[in-house]
Amino acid sequence: MSVQSMTGFGKAEASGEKFTLGVEIKTVNNRFKDFRFKMSSLFNSEEIKLRKKIEKNFKRGSFEIHINYKKNQNLQSEIELDTKKIEAFIKSFNEISTNTAVPLTIKPTDFLRSDFALEDESKEIELIELLPKAFDEALEKLTESRQIEGAGLVQKLKDHKDQYASFYKNVKELKNSYQDNVKEKLISKFEKDLASIKIEETRMLQEVIYYMEKLDIDEEINRIELHLKKLDSILSSKGEIGRQIDFLVQELNRETNTIGSKSGSGQISENVVQMKVQLEKIREQALNME
Repeated sequence: MSVQSMTGFGKAEASGEKFTLGVEIKTVNNRFKDFRFKMSSLFNSEEIKLRKKIEKNFKRGSFEIHINYKKNQNLQSEIELDTKKIEAFIKSFNEISTNTAVPLTIKPTDFLRSDFALEDESKEIELIELLPKAFDEALEKLTESRQIEGAGLVQKLKDHKDQYASFYKNVKELKNSYQDNVKEKLISKFEKDLASIKIEETRMLQEVIYYMEKLDIDEEINRIELHLKKLDSILSSKGEIGRQIDFLVQELNRETNTIGSKSGSGQISENVVQMKVQLEKIREQALNME
């Protein structure tokens, strides 16, 4: 299954002898699955079936489903009147007129309202038969829409990942020169003040090593390398990747923050800030992925 965004839209229609039924499905991001049906009570009996179809095809998202219908164009002018309702109305009308001695008039057009339309028992049957075809086609178009959007998101994620990697590369290149400079300054400082502070050279070197170990970011560098390789693998895979990316971003953010807290280098700090900016952009894009 291709990578999908949780944003998408699908629309389809199915026509029968008397009616045309339309289905529109719109989705946006959600941590789980959420459904909102907007349809006539005629379709209430079908809601569970429709939910199961969505659950089978999609893992996450907020789904808004609109189902509507209209009478076909060639039948819109045809009105089937309920003669029993009309007869009952005229009877009551005449009784009121007789009892009140108020003359009342009735025109044929008075009965063109929906109140006097004959209830079509075949209406529900036809619409229920049309529903699966229109709904399945709308789901197919929704899937296509989400896949197109998903492909675009993957490309954006790769771009942000590459930018993160470029700033990370700068940090990696600055690492050794920064540590060497700190080491030289520490040794120079100790040697200058060695006599006055009365400390042995061995102890001095131990203190330098201890301080340098606290500044060492090799472990963070190695873990970032592994996380970036894993991210590349995920972005090249199919199916559900949103949650995996979210987890990796948290791990990368942790290592990036640690580098920033260990380093006193202005240049490294500048690159760390840019790395964090790219991680936030990746996180925002990943929120909309299934």
